[in-house]
Amino acid sequence: MPVADYCLVVVDCPDPAALAGFYAAVLGGEIQQDSEDWYDLYAPGGHRIAFQRAPEHRPPRWPRGDDNSQQLHLDFHVKDMGSAETQVLALGAMPLDLDDRDGERGFRVYADPAGHPFCLCRE
Repeated sequence: MPVADYCLVVVDCPDPAALAGFYAAVLGGEIQQDSEDWYDLYAPGGHRIAFQRAPEHRPPRWPRGDDNSQQLHLDFHVKDMGSAETQVLALGAMPLDLDDRDGERGFRVYADPAGHPFCLCRE
């Protein structure tokens, strides 16, 4: 029997409204503001991601594991890698590692506008 039930992922960032908007544009769903410092994204499929203001947030340096490790990353399945890449870059994502070895690896790594790594993964 599990000890707990999964609830959500909370992402620290300097601007929770902006980062919630970025992920809503990527995933769809509805944003709800709990306070000036906390926004929830209710994504399709019942998934919830929260964004919490962290004024001293320092973006992680992917893929390093030193004192400023990646902190977390999110994976998203996509049907068309090229189209998905164009869209996330237009939304403000930054490329970190786009060498998917001609599709052999099956994923590409980006940073969201606050610097958190996320991967677009071939479905």
